[in-house]
Amino acid sequence: MRKEQHHKGWNEIKTNDSWALFKIMGEFVNGFEKMSKIGPCVSIFGSARTKPDNKYYKLAVSVANKIVDAGYGVITGGGPGIMEAGNKGAHLGGGTSVGLNIDLPFEQHDNPYIDADKSLDFDYFFVRKVMFVKYSQGFVVMPGGFGTLDELFEAITLIQTHKIAKFPIILVGTDFWEGLMDWVKKTLLDTFQNISAEDLDLLHLVDTEDEVITILDAFYKKSDLSPNF
Repeated sequence: MRKEQHHKGWNEIKTNDSWALFKIMGEFVNGFEKMSKIGPCVSIFGSARTKPDNKYYKLAVSVANKIVDAGYGVITGGGPGIMEAGNKGAHLGGGTSVGLNIDLPFEQHDNPYIDADKSLDFDYFFVRKVMFVKYSQGFVVMPGGFGTLDELFEAITLIQTHKIAKFPIILVGTDFWEGLMDWVKKTLLDTFQNISAEDLDLLHLVDTEDEVITILDAFYKKSDLSPNF
């Protein structure tokens, strides 16, 4: 009897999973339709917990402002903290301000600086991540937590394995990122040889908004602006 109950529960799970595919497809279709019309954008990542008086919140506003001045739009995760700062800088600069919002039990609420017609809502992290990777012409990665690191390392992996076209990945904040970069160089590369030396060429470590723009401009003098896959 117990065995039959287990099988019944398992079959119910499989049925629910099948129906979930339609919701997943709906998120992809809606995302592709809206994002394909937005034009070249740069994504800004960072902690949702960063307060407006923090130096990196202020720097993210300046970085976003410079990005729209350079002719790109700005995409963020749509929430507070660094995401809000990125959208704020784009909004104040009169540029495209996109928010890819995710439904979370804490931290996440959409910020007021997203363009009304460019605010997208997602239930699935993996669908949202596809939108970032497909439609971003560069990643600007400010100090953040696990979610920020997740986006960073997924992008590096996809470029390293040639699953997507190469684009600039710019880490902003030497005091935050230097320890991680030292570990990558000394442990991953030198000690264990788990990466190649050229993999480090994918990353740029900077401290100012002008350096961000210099890297983007230099890259797109040689490359076309287009979706990454």
